[in-house]
Amino acid sequence: MIPGPFTYHRPADLNEAVKLLATLDGEARPLAGGHSLIPMMKLRLATPEHLIDLHGIKDLRGVRRDGDRIVIGAMTTQHDLLASDEIAKALPILRETALVIADPQVRYCGTLGGNVANGDPGNDMPALMMTLNATYQLIGPGGSREVAATDFYQGAYFTALEPGEILTGISIPAPQAGHGYAYEKLKRKIGDYATAAAAVVLTMSGGKVATCRIGLTNLSETPLLAEDAAKAVIGTSLDTASLQKAAAAAQTIMAPAGDGRGPVEYRRYVGGVLVARALRRAAERAA
Repeated sequence: MIPGPFTYHRPADLNEAVKLLATLDGEARPLAGGHSLIPMMKLRLATPEHLIDLHGIKDLRGVRRDGDRIVIGAMTTQHDLLASDEIAKALPILRETALVIADPQVRYCGTLGGNVANGDPGNDMPALMMTLNATYQLIGPGGSREVAATDFYQGAYFTALEPGEILTGISIPAPQAGHGYAYEKLKRKIGDYATAAAAVVLTMSGGKVATCRIGLTNLSETPLLAEDAAKAVIGTSLDTASLQKAAAAAQTIMAPAGDGRGPVEYRRYVGGVLVARALRRAAERAA
């Protein structure tokens, strides 16, 4: 289908973008990479009267170290993440996840901010941001504020963004040196959303799990943080029984929809398998 009519704006800086969104009062949407918003517009699931293109705002792009945190501009593309030495060194799971998003053409244009801000339950980065304990930096007519990724997602395509607000950046605490990580994703074909996916970041001490966080993608109407599943493996050596217990705990919070990727029972089963697989691979990587 063809999107409905809209007026296109390309602000030169963040202040102009915020002013436009405030002036247009709910009739405008910010445009990042467009890979979530434009398909929704084609299906008439989104019908903004104005598009505010953020590509001209240089301050919204880039990766930098700020003390013990990694700060990523919202307009940083998946390709930028793959090319960043800082990401490869401090947040290798972010690179691993970016590599399984869609295809190279999409990764050249698709942005991290667009991936996390749209509230699409099929996007890969939201659950990873929750796993990494990320914080989103927002700015709007009322000023700037920060919202934890774990508090941002309220329902499919519903987030904590207030009218007129823009997500400007993502701040992530750098994981401990020697941490283990894994992003396990099952999809039908290149470019597809996940049938199910699981992110794990953990540390080991004396052969046992010391800390652990587990995120789940496309297994509910929002990304999920599987806290009970993570607790189930703390203090264990990730033996078979512990992995099974963690997978079962994760499955209790899964509420996937039955669709072309499989019925509910299958997607929940696969989700449990991927949790166990990600835990095992993360532990192997932990130094």
